[in-house]
Amino acid sequence: MSDEYPVPDMADVQLVTVLRAVADPVRLQIVRVLADGEPHAKGADEWGFELQKSALSYHFKTLREAGITRTIVTGRTHAIQLRRTELEGRFPGLVDVLLQA
Repeated sequence: MSDEYPVPDMADVQLVTVLRAVADPVRLQIVRVLADGEPHAKGADEWGFELQKSALSYHFKTLREAGITRTIVTGRTHAIQLRRTELEGRFPGLVDVLLQA
């Protein structure tokens, strides 16, 4: 069974919240990795950051709560996915600007 952690409705997502979330270099790099639109495993080994698992989880949570990503749960597996289409609808061109930053 697949499930997701709760995410804010895109209509409630504010640009300042998104920008604050991606202002951190680690979170901006996470967004760049996720820009392919595919779900990526949440495991620390997958990302190439030298961070504790708890620190990486904090960054994933910050991005999710800002409305940028979703966490998909399938059994014991967690994956992170950029809400690219929804972000593009709400803030046209934002993802492309973040990828070029």
